[in-house]
Amino acid sequence: MSHRRLAAWVSVIAIGWLTPGASAQAPGSTEPVADHTVPRTADGRPDLTGFWTTQTFTPMERPDYLGDKAFYTEEEWTQLQAQLTVEGADPLARSVITIADPEERARVLDQTHRDETYVHYDNAIWLATRVPKGLSTRRTSLVTDPPDGRIPPRNDAAQARAAARRAERGDRGAFDGYELRPLSERCIAYGYNGPPLQPPAYNDIHQFFQTPDHVVIFTEQNNNPPRIVPLDGRPVISDKIRMYPGDSRGRWEGDTLVVESSHFNDETAWQGSSRHLTVVERFTRVSADRIQYTFTVEDPNTWDQPWSAEIPMMATEGPMFEYACHEGNHDLRHILEVYRNIERQEAASQ
Repeated sequence: MSHRRLAAWVSVIAIGWLTPGASAQAPGSTEPVADHTVPRTADGRPDLTGFWTTQTFTPMERPDYLGDKAFYTEEEWTQLQAQLTVEGADPLARSVITIADPEERARVLDQTHRDETYVHYDNAIWLATRVPKGLSTRRTSLVTDPPDGRIPPRNDAAQARAAARRAERGDRGAFDGYELRPLSERCIAYGYNGPPLQPPAYNDIHQFFQTPDHVVIFTEQNNNPPRIVPLDGRPVISDKIRMYPGDSRGRWEGDTLVVESSHFNDETAWQGSSRHLTVVERFTRVSADRIQYTFTVEDPNTWDQPWSAEIPMMATEGPMFEYACHEGNHDLRHILEVYRNIERQEAASQ
């Protein structure tokens, strides 16, 4: 994907995002409210239309070494920003923030430490943005509830489903057959496309369209159609219909767009969830260049309690480009043929 469009950030965002005070979230903060500078539609609603990015190194779960530390200090945040946004840093080093040792973090961010036999793109060239990828808030995790910043453990029902899948697979690996290959590798569905939305590794632009009756959310790295969210109070679809992105219905609560989604299929299994997953998303445009996005997920067949996360969405510019991921579907036959040939050669040599 071209880095030219990923670099199309406006300067006002650079100032706001890289300033600790502008991006810090204070403990115990109340429900966000749109300020007077927020653009509004003709019917008076906050206008969500435009291009937004969820780019961040903040991990979903709090790193173990941080214990119960929910927020970095401004000094810590500033030091981390300087390290993460250094020229040449690898934007795909997503787990780097989980490393406690600053020197080891720097080593992992630097792509030149790789083995010379490892052939790979220079991620700092093809993925770097004009405003470098850093930490979008002082939070130490995207998960805000439970307070420990961790996704609750999966319950007995979820573990039983996982055990059944392992038993069905037997001794075959995840890439040994077309029916086992992951949905993302098949270019069918990506878990972070939502709902709920999560920061992908790259191509992290989300485009919003808005009318009085609908909001449309189109994620750049996506193999499903844009998510069309009705706001007219229509009922949800039949329980007999199940889809990868579920079925979404929206409503306004003051200046916050609330979107509730259900009717997921059995294959989605986001974070190990079941078809009974429900997601409640909240979008509040708190300023001209920021949407505060939060979500709460609930699935009694997976977790014994709901849990929530917060992901700031920062304004950026388009256009978005087609994410043409087809190899895992259109060329699956030849992918498998290669591996079957390798297996025959190995068997013949024994």
